[in-house]
Amino acid sequence: MSDTTRDWLGDPGDEARPDPVRAARAGAKPALPQRFYREAGFAPVEGGFRLTLDGRPANTPARNPLVLPNADLAQAVAAEWGAQETAIDPATMPLTRLTNTAIDGVAPRRDAVADDLCAYAGTDLLAYRAGAPDRLVAAQAAAWDPVLDWARETFNARLILSEGIMHVTQPPQTVEALERAVRAVEHPFKLAALHTLTTLSGSLLLALAVLHRRLSAGDAWVAAHVDETYQADVWGRDAEAEERLAVRRAEFDAAARVIASIT
Repeated sequence: MSDTTRDWLGDPGDEARPDPVRAARAGAKPALPQRFYREAGFAPVEGGFRLTLDGRPANTPARNPLVLPNADLAQAVAAEWGAQETAIDPATMPLTRLTNTAIDGVAPRRDAVADDLCAYAGTDLLAYRAGAPDRLVAAQAAAWDPVLDWARETFNARLILSEGIMHVTQPPQTVEALERAVRAVEHPFKLAALHTLTTLSGSLLLALAVLHRRLSAGDAWVAAHVDETYQADVWGRDAEAEERLAVRRAEFDAAARVIASIT
């Protein structure tokens, strides 16, 4: 059995356990692992649905069972695996990568992940506004002010706005209110998805708005990229930048899908 196969499926009868040496060695390989299975599917297990490869239960990179919380996500993750051709390319598998993060990284260290998210409460993108030109000022206000109003009504969180990039200290009660909103998210998959939405957008408020179904993923993405859209309209679009944005957008949409699938 190849190392790649063992990483995802384990040895027959082997208990799932982290293997940092193998993980580090695999991460150092420049080539993508070759597809070693014919069919990807899923099967019901305790706690959800486990990804299967050729009928065998699959593991995460840390050798934990790759279990999805519902059939919708399990089917979507299996579809990512089924879409791989001769090699397994993680860049084309945003749901799988988020699942691995939730299981291997978030579930065992929930408090640390929540702490990292709470740091965004004091540096939210929506608090930093342009002073000019008028078109950009208006675009930011149109996209961001409704979210600020919602946050004030929902969480009693009132952000102080700043012009430019000079840091502004938010009121302690605002930071505490947003921290409570973060720590109320208990499901590791939701917390992982919230972290992805926040880091990709630079805004905890936009991420919370998606979590609470105040914004769609598309609307949140547009709001997070008001500045980039303005610059592209003025100076033109760059093909490489657009390609990078497309990859990030796929990750953003995957995180939103995870949130929407979990009640």
